[in-house]
Amino acid sequence: MTHAQPAAAAPRFTTDTPGAPALAAFPRVRPRRGRVTPAVRRMMRETRIDPAQLTLPLFVREGIDEPVDIASLPGQQQHTIDSLRRIAVRAAEAGVGGINLFGIPAHLDAVGSQADAEDGIVQRALRALVPEVGDALVIQSDLCLDEFTDHGHCGVLDADGTVDNDATLERYGAMALAQARAGSRMLAPSGMMDGQIGYLRDVLDANGFQDVLLLAYSAKYASGFYGPFREAVDSQLRGDRRTYQQDPANGREGVREASLDVAEGADIVMVKPAASFLDVLYRVAQTSPVPVWAYQVSGEYAAIEAAAANGWLQRERVIDEAVTGIFRAGADGLLTYWAIELAERLRTGDFAA
Repeated sequence: MTHAQPAAAAPRFTTDTPGAPALAAFPRVRPRRGRVTPAVRRMMRETRIDPAQLTLPLFVREGIDEPVDIASLPGQQQHTIDSLRRIAVRAAEAGVGGINLFGIPAHLDAVGSQADAEDGIVQRALRALVPEVGDALVIQSDLCLDEFTDHGHCGVLDADGTVDNDATLERYGAMALAQARAGSRMLAPSGMMDGQIGYLRDVLDANGFQDVLLLAYSAKYASGFYGPFREAVDSQLRGDRRTYQQDPANGREGVREASLDVAEGADIVMVKPAASFLDVLYRVAQTSPVPVWAYQVSGEYAAIEAAAANGWLQRERVIDEAVTGIFRAGADGLLTYWAIELAERLRTGDFAA
């Protein structure tokens, strides 16, 4: 019995030239060509980050003689005014774009009276920072009452314990003038009160502060990722903030909030937190006529630091990947507790992503 021999496989591609060898049956399109060496990867990179796009959140506390470590934010501290100056100088030397200042007063009360006091901790810190680094980076200040009230909410409470939106706006206006007079270049109202950007723009303009920028916390969600921040500012919060911060289930609402803030005069709009709301960040970035920032919040920072401390992931690689993802989603700027480290590694070429 004879067995039929299998026919030789015909080449998938041939040329029209008589006698020319058959072309190899391999792909013509090879995306891997753009990844073959570090130099090629750098050249082909779509998302590029500059240190000037980074803002460092900082905490200054009244009544302390030395910086106090924040246990849930490894590497971060509550600063004295002197130590605040030193780290601000370091941020400027690293090329960081700005610092965003949060104050922790010694005295709390129902209306947050220290928030706009002439000798309030934020105003004193601003007056110390402006001559030190005011020409080297953008000095920003948080504008919210939660650090200053004995109930920990972002506004004034009415008789039934609900945050009174319009009464709170009046307190924000007083804070805005106090911070602007002390030298803040950019105010960051983070309380999520309706109409806050328009109200503050009117107050600032009417008092000669037309050049002070407003960073709108436009899409700020009621998130569980704020936990370590509560320790950082010694929060006295009772209850929660779900009646004024956004429902994490709502994406379209975040886009609407950003649009309202733009219409009211915001110079920058922001999405917070970053990692859980990259879809919102992307949607806002697709439509916003002003720069869009994100805040890589305390819980995002703490989660990566804790996992790295346990050896569960490669610290720098994951930090850089997380930050790159935020910019890839559409952020033009980022508030991050890693701002100095990132800026230094970006400048030396050690950025791992």
